[in-house]
Amino acid sequence: MANSLNTITVDGKTYDLETYKSTQGVKASEVGKKNELDKDAFLSLLVTQMQYQDPLSPMDNTEYLAQLAQYSSLEQMTNVASKLGDVYSLVENIDSSVLVGQLSGMIGKNIQWSADGKTFYEGKVSGVSVTDGKTSVLATVKGPDGTDMSTKVDIAHITRVGDGV
Repeated sequence: MANSLNTITVDGKTYDLETYKSTQGVKASEVGKKNELDKDAFLSLLVTQMQYQDPLSPMDNTEYLAQLAQYSSLEQMTNVASKLGDVYSLVENIDSSVLVGQLSGMIGKNIQWSADGKTFYEGKVSGVSVTDGKTSVLATVKGPDGTDMSTKVDIAHITRVGDGV
């Protein structure tokens, strides 16, 4: 066996990786589908290791405890990562709510905006919109025929707010 990292020993017999997979019924198309080891895979590996250990030379207790500690750490890190994701979503929602609350104070005020820095438009804020996580204001402007029309203005493009526009 050229590379001992690609071998497995079961019941005193050493197999190369491909031979072992074929004896276990693992199809080549299934190999490598899951690139990450989760806590269930880790626990399964630990149980398999204990199941196939040599009874005449059992695993050292310190190794067993170290692996259990690793498992515990992995589970805690998984739980922390999950909770951090929840906190991130909560903070993101709070940020959006605060921004919408602040922008709603602009309703009825005149604004000026420019998407390119050269052409400026003016209108009156008539509402606030959140679409696909992007917050904007709705502005009423005079159309080419003189009628009022509503347009969505990205808040990053607003250059001035107030009656002095």
